[in-house]
Amino acid sequence: MIKKIEGVAIITKNLNKTAYEASEYIAKILSSKSIKVSSIPPFETSNFKNNNSDFTSLVNEIDLIIALGGDGTTLRAFRFHPSDIPVFSINVGGTRGILSEIKLDQIDYALDAILNGNYYYDERIRIQASLSLSNKLFLPALNDILLFRTNLTRTPTITIKFRDGVISQRMDGIIVSTSTGSTGHSISLGGPVLHEELNCLIINPIASINKLPSIVIPPEVIEIYSNHKTDLVIDGQDKFLVEENSPIKITRFPINARFIRLRKKGFRQLEKLGF
Repeated sequence: MIKKIEGVAIITKNLNKTAYEASEYIAKILSSKSIKVSSIPPFETSNFKNNNSDFTSLVNEIDLIIALGGDGTTLRAFRFHPSDIPVFSINVGGTRGILSEIKLDQIDYALDAILNGNYYYDERIRIQASLSLSNKLFLPALNDILLFRTNLTRTPTITIKFRDGVISQRMDGIIVSTSTGSTGHSISLGGPVLHEELNCLIINPIASINKLPSIVIPPEVIEIYSNHKTDLVIDGQDKFLVEENSPIKITRFPINARFIRLRKKGFRQLEKLGF
């Protein structure tokens, strides 16, 4: 169901002048149509009606988030709002902008289409890590969750539990990716490119001693142990230390990420990769 846009939050790439200028331009257009506009730091401007430190206080006030930057900016937008508020991603300063819908020169066309309801929702699964012993929950990941050894001189034994199956091998680390994240770190490890609408996960071992292959599984509970300290990295941006033998549970996040799209594409991710 297409929802009327009454409130918009804008998040930009850090320290990017072009993204800041585009944010100002978008804000003026939206404000002229009586749409309430909020900015998410690090970018703030007096031209916006609200400036907030995060999305928490905006959940009930906005209908759309506009992300201006590369894929990192889009991932940050999704990670810090666990609701189903849709994100419209504009590639400003990104390398490929795999997650983005348009480039900077298409802003006028895109805003006109969105405000007239000429768009559709593109839903993607997210995953979430938690520590069983402390009940600590981490923010959701749209792309992937990485576990990697902290001590580069010792190779840990990593144990993976899925359903009633257990695999235990020495390896540098492991990465669990969504279908969206199949074009992220996963592909550099030799993982397959999955269509973004598939509801499944990829387990990619990193430098396993016995050359354990990648595996595609349903989005069910995965439990991982390492006999050495590991770094847990969410979407390549947030890092946390996990103690040895601490069970890490990875589950499907209950709320899907939601993009706003203007056009349907059969091979969206492959096209963005240049194929």
